[in-house]
Parts: sequence; C-alpha cells; structure tokens
Amino acid sequence: MLDDWLDGVDGRDPDQQLEQLRSEGMDMGGMDMGGMGMAGGAEAPLGPDAGDVDYSYYLINGRIGADPITVQAGPGQRLRLRIINAAADTAFRVALGGHRLTVTHSDGFPVEPAEGDVLLIGMGERYDVEVTLADGVFPLVALAEGKQGQGFALVRTAGGTPPPPEAAPAELGGKLIMAPSLRATEAVRLPEREPDRTHELTLGTEMSGYRWTINGQVYGEHDPLPIESGERVRMRFVNRTMMFHPMHLHGHTYQQAVTGSGAGPRKDTSIVLPMQAVDIDIEGDNPGQWLLHCHNIYHGESGMMTVLSYAE
Repeated sequence: MLDDWLDGVDGRDPDQQLEQLRSEGMDMGGMDMGGMGMAGGAEAPLGPDAGDVDYSYYLINGRIGADPITVQAGPGQRLRLRIINAAADTAFRVALGGHRLTVTHSDGFPVEPAEGDVLLIGMGERYDVEVTLADGVFPLVALAEGKQGQGFALVRTAGGTPPPPEAAPAELGGKLIMAPSLRATEAVRLPEREPDRTHELTLGTEMSGYRWTINGQVYGEHDPLPIESGERVRMRFVNRTMMFHPMHLHGHTYQQAVTGSGAGPRKDTSIVLPMQAVDIDIEGDNPGQWLLHCHNIYHGESGMMTVLSYAE
C-alpha cells in the first residue's frame, strides 16, 4: 500500500493544504520540478507537473523508510506483489533492486504478462507484479514521481546488510510499464461492439481559485452523463491541462482503448496525460447514479467530478 502523508506533521493537515492550494492557485512555490519534460518522455512520463503538494513522508504499508517493512522469502521463490496507490496527490515509480517485474493484473483484471524494470502507478490504480527472487537483501522503492522523496521497503532472501532508505536502484531508470502498453487477456475483454452513444469529457482548470472542471463545470453545477441499461457507451477523456489526471469510475469496470487495438486493459482508473486523450468503453450493466472523478483528491474536491446517470 503506497501513500503520501502530511497529516499532523509541522502543523499541517489535508484540509489546510486544500485551502492553501485554493488561496495560492496553481503556483505552489518550492515544488522541485527539475529534470521534468513533456508527457510521454522517459524522464517525465506524466508531463512537466506531476503533483501539487510536496509531502512530508511517502509510505509503504504505513511505514517510513527509516522503519521499513521487510518481506521475507527464499532465493528462487516467485513473489507476487499487489501494489495499491492510496495516495492523494502522488504517482509512484516502483522498482525492486536487482530484479525485473512482470505485470500480470491491472485493477484486478488479468493482462497478458508484460515485463519491465519499473512500474508507474497513478493514484487509485492497482497492479499485480511477479518477480523471481535472487539471493540477498534488496530495496523495494516507490519513488514519488516528479517530487523529492520515496517510499522504501526491503525484500530479504538471505543475510547481509540492508541498503539505506535513500537507495536508488538502477531499475528506476529502466524500461517503464504503464497501462497503455498492456493488453487484457482474451477472457476479460469486452465483446467487440459499436458504441450506442459517446460522451466527450474535457478536463480543464481555472487558474484562479484552484477550480478543476469537466466540460467547463465543477461538481454541483454539472450536467449528468446519461446511460441506459444494456448500452455500450464510449467515453473520451480529453485533457486540456498541463497535469495528468487519474480518472476513476465507480460501479463499473471498462476497457481502455489502446491505439491500433481495442484490447487494452480492463480497468476502473486510467491516467489521462497532459494535452492527450484516452478512450474507454463501458457496458451499461449496473443501474444507478455513479460518481466519475479525478483520483487526485485535491482536484476532485475542487470540482473535477461528475455523475454517470442511468435513466429511470
């Protein structure tokens, strides 16, 4: 479980942080964005601004790096790590020193196994990865993307001196795995079907007052998105901001489209990169009123939410 933490540290709490964001707008001051580039680049895959808040601590299973959890196993054993990003404002770059990762599931659904060195996980996403363990003690690092600091844990299969909490394994700069490179297994793919209706959702912001919008509206002033039972609905998220948004739909899973293929991963949370678009297909199989929101909690609290609404 990955998290970012400031509550109770130096007199800070999340509500005060939100009010600070609203009073200062988008200029947080003091955030170190050095070395960041445009979305999709190896150095900055999430774009030039990967978060609004600089946190006191980044946690793995509720522990700071100075007091890490230790996963005990034996050399040669195959270990599954189920990684959940519960953070409010932080994406993480996750790597296990000395090992490659094989992603097997995204948001609980199986994908065709994908191998890489490091996994980038946005807020609200969940991934299962498998590793075959070597002999020794290894750093499990969750680097706060675009920020200063990291979560830290240990995987131990033998004796030896553990690496320090600031360890930076080479894998952090290796082959990166993100959702657009994944494919759902055939068993969980939605049947091919033309959509019955399409909703385009433009993700935007108003710099003054820290307001984040969907189709120019904040939550409470929004127009619900209609859907009927049995429909196939395509949603197209179009990001007109310079920040990434992990968009999350309640009550459903969907198929994320991948360029040139309709067999992207089954998910319920998808990263929409700055100035880019993501298409998802939804089956209308769970009548109700379902929240759709940015999983950057500060963005959601500041308006980037709407409702998928089934007709009576």
